[in-house]
Amino acid sequence: MKIGYSSIFYLVIFLGWSGSNAHATDSFSVFVSLLPQKYFVERIGGSRVQVSVMVEPGRSEEIYEPTPKQMIRLAQAKFYFRIGMPFEDIWLKSIVKANPNIKVIDCRQDIPLLFTPIASMDRDNHHGAVDPHIWTSPPLVKIMAVHIRDVLVESDPDYSHQFEKNYQDFIQDLDKLDQFIRRTLSGLSHHRFMVFHPAWRYFAHTYGLEEIAIEYAGKDPGAKSLSALIMLGRQEGIRTIFVQKQFSQANAELVARAIGADVISLDPLAEDYDNNLRYVATVLARALK
Repeated sequence: MKIGYSSIFYLVIFLGWSGSNAHATDSFSVFVSLLPQKYFVERIGGSRVQVSVMVEPGRSEEIYEPTPKQMIRLAQAKFYFRIGMPFEDIWLKSIVKANPNIKVIDCRQDIPLLFTPIASMDRDNHHGAVDPHIWTSPPLVKIMAVHIRDVLVESDPDYSHQFEKNYQDFIQDLDKLDQFIRRTLSGLSHHRFMVFHPAWRYFAHTYGLEEIAIEYAGKDPGAKSLSALIMLGRQEGIRTIFVQKQFSQANAELVARAIGADVISLDPLAEDYDNNLRYVATVLARALK
C-alpha cells in the first residue's frame, strides 16, 4: 500500500524530533540511493558506518518511492550520499526538513556528466536530462571515493587512519577492475551494443564503446523508432540485446526476434560491484567479437 507524500512527511518530522536525543553508538547511520553506493561507502567506512540503501534489490531506480520504514531510519541518519537519481529531487527536501542534521553529499562532484539524447534514435546533439549512471565507470568511482573518504575523515577524525587505509585498498581494487575490463574489451570487432534501458553510457564512454538504447526517459519507442532500431540492429550486426530485470523486456524481445538476437540480462544495480562489472565486460566482449 502506498502512503501519500504529506503523510510520510509528517511521520518523518515526528520521528526526526523524537529521534534527536538518541544515544550515540560506535557507528553512525548513512543512507545511499543505490546498492553499488552501499558497497563503495562500506569499503571505505568499514564497521564505522551502518549503510542503508533507498532502492532495494529488485526495485526500479527510475520510479522509486521510499517506504515508511526507510523514512523512519532517515530521520536519524547522519549522511545521505546522493547520486543524481530523479527520486532524490522529490524526496530530499522533505528529508532535510525532517532531519536538519543530515548532511547531503553529492557524489557527482568533479565528475564530467553525460546527457541522455532526447530520443532513442537521436544522433544529434539534442540533450535531454543528465544521465545519473556514473557508478558504471570504475575511474569515476575513484573520484567518488575521494569525496566519501574526505567526508568520513572530517566526521570521524579519530578513525582517519583506518579510513585512509580502506580507501587505498579500494582504489587498488578499482584499478585492478579497470585493467581487467580494458584487457577484456580490447581488440573487439564491434563497438556498438544495444540495450533496453540506457544504463551503460558511462561504462561505454570509458571503454570506447557506444550504447544504443531502445527506450529513453522511461518511454517505450513508437512504431517508427522500433522500425529504425530494427534496421540499425541489422546494419550493426547486433547479436545480443541487453536488458535490465527492473524493466519490461517486451520491446527488447520484439527487436531481438526481428534481428535474430539473443536477450541477456545485465544488472547495473548489483551490490557485488567488482564481480558484476567483470561479468558485464566478459558478456559484452563475447557479444562484440
